[in-house]
Amino acid sequence: MKAKSSKKGVIAAVIILAVVVAAMAVIYMFMKPGTQSGSKTVTIQVIDSAGETASYTVRTDAQYLDQAMDEAQGLSYETDEGGMVITVNGETADYTADQAYWAFYVNGEYCSYGITQQPVADGDVFSIEYTRG
Repeated sequence: MKAKSSKKGVIAAVIILAVVVAAMAVIYMFMKPGTQSGSKTVTIQVIDSAGETASYTVRTDAQYLDQAMDEAQGLSYETDEGGMVITVNGETADYTADQAYWAFYVNGEYCSYGITQQPVADGDVFSIEYTRG
């Protein structure tokens, strides 16, 4: 009798896990950021630790910020293994050394997503600011 009870428990756990995974997938599909296809023009401004601003106008079909950043002539950046931007235009922000990081804004609002998921829309102005915590 214990074997039957144990099998039922495993089957129930597998079913519950499958339902939870399916529910999470549905939630993600409805909550993920929407993108705009087609040609658009965006501005990317980089404000370094000295307060100097470099501005890039990008005409692109990109749907996400990382793609637009890749197309911006003269803009360079590096990410760590987790996808966090650590270096922009040769300047590294090291949070462990002095609590510095690169903050990302779109149209004056803090970005809600990382650069690989942050949607790009026509007329957007992105700011990448060297920030100390």
